[in-house]
Amino acid sequence: MTVSTIDRPAVFPVAEPGTAPVQTPDPSSAPVVAVLIPCYNEEAAIASVVRDFRAALPDATIYVYDNNSSDRTVEVAKAAGAVVRREPLQGKGNVMRRMFSDIEADVYVLVDGDDTYHAPSAPLMVQRLWEDQLDMVNGARVTDIVKAYRPGHRFGNKLLTGMVAGIFGDRIQDMLSGYRVFSRRFIKSFPALASGFETETELTVHALELRMPIAEIKTPYKDRPPGSHSKLNTIRDGVRILRTIVNLVKEERPLPFFGAFGALLAAVAVALAWPVVTTFLHTGLVPRLPTAVLSMGLMLLAFLSLTCGLILDTVTHGRREAKRMHYLSIPAPGMHPHRPAANPLAAR
Repeated sequence: MTVSTIDRPAVFPVAEPGTAPVQTPDPSSAPVVAVLIPCYNEEAAIASVVRDFRAALPDATIYVYDNNSSDRTVEVAKAAGAVVRREPLQGKGNVMRRMFSDIEADVYVLVDGDDTYHAPSAPLMVQRLWEDQLDMVNGARVTDIVKAYRPGHRFGNKLLTGMVAGIFGDRIQDMLSGYRVFSRRFIKSFPALASGFETETELTVHALELRMPIAEIKTPYKDRPPGSHSKLNTIRDGVRILRTIVNLVKEERPLPFFGAFGALLAAVAVALAWPVVTTFLHTGLVPRLPTAVLSMGLMLLAFLSLTCGLILDTVTHGRREAKRMHYLSIPAPGMHPHRPAANPLAAR
């Protein structure tokens, strides 16, 4: 007599009653990787970028998003084997918003199309993100080539990175790097409101504000190939990034922001009122009535600014909770929502 056997189902950890569903690693399935390359007039470099990243990540899909290029960027990218799409709204931030909306993947590799970043570092960055269940791995640029990383850009990067580190947390050393690897839950929870090069600042602050697990890996950085020119304007884009930092502080840290203005107004009001009060205590008169009225008005504005900060801080706390809950609704890298094991008797 032959005894039939029933294959035992895979064993999954079961959540205790009343607790959240268990999520378990799924090491057997490799992540779906998408390489995202925003491009604007990169005819001289894009073929090399596509070729190098295809060699480094052979199973990944290479997407090139053209941003109104006037040269042969589109034709060269298609010939190199990339999936080419277009975004008519000018600006890197606009392109990234479109890419993050359109592309579905487990891991996203973001890199510029200027052939200055080190493609062989990509597998290590993807592996670090996937195995450690991170949400962002930043490629910190390392180079001795002065032309590739000009002193003005180095100083500006250190200054702006230091400002963000002092306000939001010191976890990233190269905030303006264009070479990053993201998890799906980072991409799908990122609002992408910037329009230009300041989008890197927005990416960093998003990760720091939600206290995401992140890492930074040093990667070689090289000069552009002949015929390729930088679109970055040191002064103009530096001012835009600085303005973005100020706006992010206002939106994410309203109490310190408006509290600082309130403190400044209060200090000026006290300085103006001090001689008026001193004269009144000695003579009982207020000979400088306009100064007294001005100081009183400044003090009222100081308290109004503080009140705005207190109210907006409560609103920001609620917004941060909503963003965090949406972020948590997306599985971490290498995880999948728990599904109850199938009943083996049901298959008989």
